[in-house]
Amino acid sequence: MNARLLGGTLLAQPESCARLELSLQPTQILLADESELAFRTNGMTTQIATREVFSMADQPAVFILDDDQSVLRAIARLLGTQFHVRPFDRPEPFLDALRPDIPGCALLDLALPGISGLELQARLRESGCMQPVVFLSGQASVRTSVQAIQAGALDFIEKPWDDDELISAVRRALERDRQKRAQHAAAVAISTRLSSLTPREIEVFRHVIAGRLNKQTAARLGTAEKTIKVHRARVMQKMAVRSVAELTRVAELAGVQPEP
Repeated sequence: MNARLLGGTLLAQPESCARLELSLQPTQILLADESELAFRTNGMTTQIATREVFSMADQPAVFILDDDQSVLRAIARLLGTQFHVRPFDRPEPFLDALRPDIPGCALLDLALPGISGLELQARLRESGCMQPVVFLSGQASVRTSVQAIQAGALDFIEKPWDDDELISAVRRALERDRQKRAQHAAAVAISTRLSSLTPREIEVFRHVIAGRLNKQTAARLGTAEKTIKVHRARVMQKMAVRSVAELTRVAELAGVQPEP
């Protein structure tokens, strides 16, 4: 790991980004308290213990990239009053420092020496860094702005910027990142639970979410009803749900299909 001093801040530069590819269907995250994560999809709410899915060790950071030192210092001073900022004046150390596992967002100048902001955005996506991007530019065309948004940028702000507008954009970006990481964490938790089921329990799982009674499932699988009752109880326990409705919701999130 390398480090350098920029604008009075010591910046660590970890290894390059590594790809992460776990996802969850579009979900509204509701953090009810410190012990539970609640997420809502299609009007239904499911809860997962936060200790199972969240590590709050990493403080969200705003990664700022602008080759103009005076602009970089001004932005860092402004945002530093409310957020943890990591300013960079060159693309290379910026790309080295930003990793998929670091919560936060990127604030990028659109016109950079040797690489455009759009090219840099594409490099981030290719390396698995999915943190929301906010662009800053003093000379962008409407076409460029549209391209940036279409490529996944969350916002596009013109220089000279309005302080409140910039702060609001960064706050939205950090919230978007928090939501995505919560979805990812919930997906990991569900996947872990699902992997603990035996093949027979998965069969029973699929029959349960299809709405079948124990007797019907037993007839289909050619076993005793009391055996199905035991398997069903284990499925509910391992998936940490208390009702068939909750189990069905988790199945939808995990992509488990009901047995036809």
